[in-house]
Amino acid sequence: MADKAPHPNPLPHGERESGAHSVSDAPDNAMPLTSPRGGEVGPQGRVRGEGAETRGPILDVAGVAKTFVLHLREGARLPVVSGAGFDLYPGECVALGGPSGAGKSSLLKMVYGNYRIDAGHIRVRDGGEVVDVASTAPRRLMKLRATTMGYVSQFLRVIPRVSALDVVAEPLVGDGVSREEALATAGALLARLNLPERLWSLPPATFSGGEQQRVNIARGLIAHRPLLLMDEPTASLDAANRQVVIGLIEEKKQAGVAILGIFHDAEVREAVCDRVIDVTDFARAA
Repeated sequence: MADKAPHPNPLPHGERESGAHSVSDAPDNAMPLTSPRGGEVGPQGRVRGEGAETRGPILDVAGVAKTFVLHLREGARLPVVSGAGFDLYPGECVALGGPSGAGKSSLLKMVYGNYRIDAGHIRVRDGGEVVDVASTAPRRLMKLRATTMGYVSQFLRVIPRVSALDVVAEPLVGDGVSREEALATAGALLARLNLPERLWSLPPATFSGGEQQRVNIARGLIAHRPLLLMDEPTASLDAANRQVVIGLIEEKKQAGVAILGIFHDAEVREAVCDRVIDVTDFARAA
């Protein structure tokens, strides 16, 4: 079995020294403020979100390498990526492109801190600090996830017997919003995603795949996070709800949120993405 980390919620194993530091104390190789490295210009001809040139990147990935060790196969090594590098700016949506098995989901999990890396850095701007996801302490990583970096996975994993409305509202409650206001916002978002109100009081474990994915999307988008990671957010949705998600993503971009995602659906990718980073370039180097 590969050295695979758990679902996004748990802490990575083993606490290490924090990689967070103030911007003013950043080393010379800290997050650059120049144009993004690599990737194609999207169908709209945009390279980064409006005003991104003056704000600098929120995410800086450089020199990232990862090899899985298959411990049940006598330590066989499976290279995934090598020399991966790109920047992500506020207000833009960037797709990780390439065929299945190229390492897109693995790279997304490295950015989120679920997979440790063998080399390089993954720096996220968190207010007045820059945090290296690859080396920061688990407690600092959890704080980063709670305030700055959101994640919409392909599959919904929640506590059994908790209603869909509570599942969606929970991030807002965690941000200090009153329960009443959080539930009202959650209901409005579920209604927009066309989830019947009769289902809101039921646990999502009883829902269809498409219904669960809509709850998952609502939970991931309800609170403001400056950096949002999305892994196939529309995979189980019909055409009407894909359009709703496209609108929600565009609204996040207009609010200055930086989005890094995997979008196999060409229509969705062309509608929301400003550029595509071909992950096979990093896989070939591995």
